Order: sequence, then C-alpha cells, then structure tokens
Amino acid sequence: MPAPQVPQPVSQSCFIDAGDVSLAARRWGEPGPMRPTVVLVHGYPDNSEVWHAVAAQLAGRFDVVAYDVRGAGRSTAPQATAAYRLQKLADDFIAVIDAVSPQRAVHLVGHDWGSIQGWEFVTDPRLQGRIASFTSCSGPCLDHAAIALRELRQQQSPAALGQALRQLVASWYIGFFHLPWLPELSWRLWLGRAWPSYLRLTEGLRVGPNPTQAADGCHGVRLYRANILPALRAPRRRAAHAPVQLIVPLHDRYVKPAVTEGMHRWTSQLWRRTVPAQHWLPLADPAGFAAMVGEFVDHIEGAPASTALRASRVH
Repeated sequence: MPAPQVPQPVSQSCFIDAGDVSLAARRWGEPGPMRPTVVLVHGYPDNSEVWHAVAAQLAGRFDVVAYDVRGAGRSTAPQATAAYRLQKLADDFIAVIDAVSPQRAVHLVGHDWGSIQGWEFVTDPRLQGRIASFTSCSGPCLDHAAIALRELRQQQSPAALGQALRQLVASWYIGFFHLPWLPELSWRLWLGRAWPSYLRLTEGLRVGPNPTQAADGCHGVRLYRANILPALRAPRRRAAHAPVQLIVPLHDRYVKPAVTEGMHRWTSQLWRRTVPAQHWLPLADPAGFAAMVGEFVDHIEGAPASTALRASRVH
C-alpha cells in the first residue's frame, strides 16, 4: 500500500517594490498576531528556491517569507556593480519587512551571502528593534571576518597563520570572481548547466535544473566585486542589536568553522551550534535546519530553551 501523501503548505507569490528594484517573494502560512514572521534570505548562486523545503517545514507554526535578492530569480537584476552594495541590500530587506511585517519584528535567517547580508541588517542602526533574532549559517560578517584575519596575521603564531591560510585557500573563488568577464562567461557557457552535477559531486545533493541558474551566477558575482575589497580595506567594528544563532557546518568547504569563533565580541546574546554537515545544509537537511530555527525562534519568543540550545549558549 503506497504511503499517504503529505499535504504541502500553500504558498503565495508576490512582488515587492524596493525603489530601484522589484523583489519576487513567496509566503507560506497565515500571518497573524500569534505567528511570528520568519524571513529567509538565500545566498550565492542560489535564489529563494533553496529555502522551499525549509519553509514547508516551518510553515505550520510560523508566517514564513522568502525572497529573491536583487540579481537572482525573478527579481530585478541591476547592471551596475554599485547597486549590489550591502547598504542597498539592506534597503531591500527594509522594503520586504515593511511589506510583510510592518508592526512586528521579524526573525531573520540567512545562508551563505544571505547570512553576510543578515549581518549587515542586524548591525544596521536603522533596523534596531525590527529584527527579533538572527540565525546565521555559512556566511560571516565581512567586517568581522576582515578584523579576524588581521588579528590572526598579527599573532604571528603557526596556529593562527594556519587558520588564516586555510580560510584564504578555501576562498580562492573570490579572486576569480573579481576578474573581468571570465566568471560571467563561465556561467553562460557551461557552469549554469553543470551546477546540479557540481552539487552532486561535491555535496552529495540531487537538485533539479534551475532555469535562472546561469543568470543568477552572472549577476551575483557583483556581490563580491561591490563588497569584499571595501570591507578588507576598512572593516567596521559593528555589534549586533539582536540575539544571534550561529549554525556552523563542520565540513563546510567555503567557510571554515574557525571564522565563527570569537563572535561573542560582536553580540551580547549568542548561540553557536555545530553540525556535521557541508555548506548547503538547507538543501541537505531541511527538516534539521528548520528544527534549529524553530527552537531558536520559540525561545526568543518566550519558550524555555531546548536542551540543545542550552548547550550551545556562548557566555
């Protein structure tokens, strides 16, 4: 006898006006006074589809929103590199939460570049009081990372230099993305089609083709060009104004766990949860990822901390 089909939560699509761009968004669950809003921000070279399985897990208890960041999916893709600066991405996030949760602070969840953006949001004074919590996975604050790398170099110890070197080697692609036209040509000629195979070979994931994959990859390299070098040249000392949960995949080939150590300096309320996983945890284990998000959101909303949360609190 076949297993019964589990009904999928209904989602609704819309576009949100963010001034110079239009952002494609999707919403799961019903908004209401007893249902906190969770906003999911994707990374590179993804679009909001990377969150669909996680959103389906969360939708029974929360109002869940995911949107395509500028340059990805069905959202507007500006041509100017300056249009991808973190300050512009923060403007987009403000437009999203103004549209979906104007009266109540949202719980922010970011992966990869979505997490890098999230650090911008949670340290932006304009958003103080509008973010109830931030769950960060596989994407450090660029300012914090630049400061940490400077400090590792200054220590001049073999262990510290080894940590810095391992992260620099893992980040080799950042240099490639700063080259003119070659990254875009790679995405258009072969990488867009080959991306599902790449994820299968490197992460053991089986994903279907994404019709906007090549375009997402081409446009998204501007995130690197607009933001990496300014952060390295003049990193800002920025403290988070909301509780932060770090989800740290121990086998992440792009963001080494050492990058997230010492983060207690930048937030007074920190939880750090390590997971034996690779970079694309939202795709590899959406149920597990959603469970960690749900536990954290429930706790910030007033529920007692789970055993796992109590163990992960950084004091």
